[in-house]
Amino acid sequence: MFETSVAGSLPKPAWLAETNKLWPQWKAEGDALRQAKADATLLWIKAQEDAGLDIVGDGEQARQHFVHGFLELVEGIDFENKVKMGIRDNRYDAMVPQVTSALRLKGRVHAFEARLARAHTKKKLKFTLPGPMTIVDTVADRFYGDKVKMAFAFAELLNQEALALQADGVDIIQFDEPAFNVYMKEAADWGVKALEHAAQGLTCTTAVHICYGYGIKANTDWKNTLGDEWRQYETVFPALAKSSIDQVSLECINSHVPPDLMKLLAGKDVMVGVIDVASDVVETPEEVADTIGRALQFVPKERLFPCTNCGLAPMGRDVAWRKLEALAAGTKLAKERIDQA
Repeated sequence: MFETSVAGSLPKPAWLAETNKLWPQWKAEGDALRQAKADATLLWIKAQEDAGLDIVGDGEQARQHFVHGFLELVEGIDFENKVKMGIRDNRYDAMVPQVTSALRLKGRVHAFEARLARAHTKKKLKFTLPGPMTIVDTVADRFYGDKVKMAFAFAELLNQEALALQADGVDIIQFDEPAFNVYMKEAADWGVKALEHAAQGLTCTTAVHICYGYGIKANTDWKNTLGDEWRQYETVFPALAKSSIDQVSLECINSHVPPDLMKLLAGKDVMVGVIDVASDVVETPEEVADTIGRALQFVPKERLFPCTNCGLAPMGRDVAWRKLEALAAGTKLAKERIDQA
């Protein structure tokens, strides 16, 4: 009951990459960079275990960014000539690669870090991949001319890598789809179908992470425009409830998401965000337990998985570590409250 995990990314150590940045530059090259990525991955696996988390991940230490880390091994994408493009419905600009020809994998994408993580933890291992709709929203299309067609092309490649990750011993494969909270109607119309295509054939646990974004200024400014109730989940949750995906991750603590929207996910495991990634204030165990308690009004206890609202990549390393401890301590307190009830 209440198995804990992070949504995906964790801060990169200063000796690996720039700190407090969403698109950090690496501090090494070649073999030295590969070794530094491995060292950082092992560091965070140990940190998650020491904090008391039940499900661990690689912290996305070997990826510069959660989307582009996958795209670097995809043929048909030009990384040499990036262009500036508004992403997440023009919430902010990013320098993105261009899709210039038919897409196909050059080989395995994440075998190195997945196998490393699997070899160094006996706990359940979660691995994250970007979802097809979010990839489409983070590249410039110069070939397909149809974002649905391009999304399914990416979904096919994601499926190839996901099946290989499952063979590597990964227990949970999570697809990150923040775009589902931006293009809600499209997400319900075709985004969930593309997601299911990416997950087809998997027998391990499948998950989708949907949030309101990393704790960067562009995202926090956007949240301030959303009013007293954030109902974006209301459009896509019914489609996900009917889907083949096992788990759904959502933002909860310090958000204006009406908790009763969780009822729309009946029959699914729900990863409830109980740690705020947009604030350096570390939650108390009582705050975490209280958030879990509110979610229990709408999610059966056997289907509730305490999690972070989003990844912690742009956060300070010490703050992130203390938030992992708070996640575990608060979840323990929530269990004790149930036992005493």
